[in-house]
Amino acid sequence: MRYPHLSSPRAGQAWPPPLVAAAHGSADPRAAAMVSELVALVRARASRRGLRSLQVRAAFLGHALPSVPDALEAVYGDGRCRAAVVLPLLLTEAYHSDTDLPAVLREAGRRLPGLSLRYGRPLGPHPGLLRALERRLADAGVPATPADAAGVADPAGTAVVLAAAGSSRPAANAAVARAAQAWQLTRDWSAVVPAYASAASPTPAQAVAALRRAGAPRVAVATYLLAPGVFADRVREESLAAGAHTVTGALGAAPEVADVIIDRYLQVTAAARPPADPAWTLGPLVS
Repeated sequence: MRYPHLSSPRAGQAWPPPLVAAAHGSADPRAAAMVSELVALVRARASRRGLRSLQVRAAFLGHALPSVPDALEAVYGDGRCRAAVVLPLLLTEAYHSDTDLPAVLREAGRRLPGLSLRYGRPLGPHPGLLRALERRLADAGVPATPADAAGVADPAGTAVVLAAAGSSRPAANAAVARAAQAWQLTRDWSAVVPAYASAASPTPAQAVAALRRAGAPRVAVATYLLAPGVFADRVREESLAAGAHTVTGALGAAPEVADVIIDRYLQVTAAARPPADPAWTLGPLVS
């Protein structure tokens, strides 16, 4: 699915336009704290890619403040800014990314005449998210190793469950399954199995149990969620009860996730860059 601009940029607008990073939101205060930490990391890493003046604001669809409309009001109230890029801090293309959030933005556009809005893709799929998952696994004592030259994983190695939130939309769940398949092809896991905390099957606990029954000596659960909260807690508790050896925390404020956000921002703004703008220059990625 393409995510075009909702309104066109206008001549004379300040560049680079502010970034509003829109998260789902949670009643669990750990989630909002993590989003704030991630946004701060995006600011720091953006400056290393030539975006030193980039403004980055966190916003939430619900359960936490500021709301997305409030964040856009703040951008609009800054006399220098009449444009903004909104990125969904979501891992798959599902209801919130292609229906809920665009509706919020259309309403905000009606209330804020003259504000140009451009909307980006969800964070996944992206190879950087797999690297972030590997960081979390390494943090938990399960380092990833490349598959051998023939691309064959060690049958005695660790099996991994890629535990996502799950969606009522099959396409979103299929994207998680493709990510699991791609991950297994490049790393020395004996298996990588997708699982879903809600709305689809198998659940993480079911996936763990199936791998254990199949003889996997070690099962690690990679939590494919952006922030801590109810789903992450459920994944941990039920996976450990089913026999998982390790369950990672949520992706959180990993450098790789911050870089994915910057990549998505640049994808949106590349087509809208004003010609011959000396302030709009991109530096190399520095890890």
